[in-house]
Amino acid sequence: MQQVLHRGAASTQRGSEDALDASWDDLKSFLACARHRSFRNAADLLGVTSTTLMRRIDRLEERIGCRLFLRDQSGLTISEEGLAMIADLTEMERHAFNIFRHAQRSSGSTAGTVRVAVTEGPGNFWILPRLIDFQKTYRRITVDLRCTMEQADVARLETDIAIQFERPANPDLIAARIGRLHIYPFVSEGYRKLFGVPASLAELKDHRIIKQNAPQVDDTAYARVLGLTSLEGVVGIKTNSSIGVLYAVERGAGVGFLPTASIALGAPLVPVDMGVSHHTDLWITYHKEFRSSERHKIVIDWLRKIFDPTIHPCFRDEFIHPNELVPMMKETRENFGLRGYAATGPGSA
Repeated sequence: MQQVLHRGAASTQRGSEDALDASWDDLKSFLACARHRSFRNAADLLGVTSTTLMRRIDRLEERIGCRLFLRDQSGLTISEEGLAMIADLTEMERHAFNIFRHAQRSSGSTAGTVRVAVTEGPGNFWILPRLIDFQKTYRRITVDLRCTMEQADVARLETDIAIQFERPANPDLIAARIGRLHIYPFVSEGYRKLFGVPASLAELKDHRIIKQNAPQVDDTAYARVLGLTSLEGVVGIKTNSSIGVLYAVERGAGVGFLPTASIALGAPLVPVDMGVSHHTDLWITYHKEFRSSERHKIVIDWLRKIFDPTIHPCFRDEFIHPNELVPMMKETRENFGLRGYAATGPGSA
């Protein structure tokens, strides 16, 4: 009996040691699966195959000696044992991210990479032209600019700084509203000549709109702003790209909703005055740890300046008609206008 108990104790000890040997990749994989309830979505986030991810979860379950998920065709259901692990692993993840953030800011040097995530339109047409001049001044700072409609998670180190449409709730993050993006309907001059423009929402049914479908775009906003119960029969093109919307409008595909500054920056478009406009606030977000990093402070101050509504009227809280912005932004158009961009090159037809 003593021998049996001894072997049992040794087995338990070995099991505990095996559990402690679980890799951070496996634990991180479990958190991703728990958050997305899907091997496929979690695998896309982690940049691995679903097979690799399932293998990690199998290995983790074997090491800790229990099932973490119940798997069926509808997705993943977290087991009670899995639920009990989430709080501790989330805290581990937070500490792991803090270690990397401390390392990024510890040198106090202005040299190094700063990652900035922003939505596609402001990123390509507002930040990028100014980034060229910024790089000439700060040669030792590399700005890694990510322009995508998927929102990057600053708290989870997907980016260092984000400019986004929603204020984050995480208390570890600093968030400041830096301006307001106003959206207005436009068509090309060629479209206006061929089909005219709707003078009211009632006339919109006789036209086609270019609709953007993207994670940071409120999918209900179009119907709500236009006062329609359905967009069926009105949408001509759907795209996830704001650059695609601009291109399609310039090529005469229909009515597209773009920033009010579009023609002030040189896009050959015609505002459609049918009594509708929309706006969304712009938030700059970063982790409070980066307040001690010189290169991050430089980039944050620069971003605040280039979106400053007192300098750039298109970001003011109050709506300014696109035609009125043209003379107000003459210098901006001359120095950072849209002329010469590949996406706007085909013409105004």
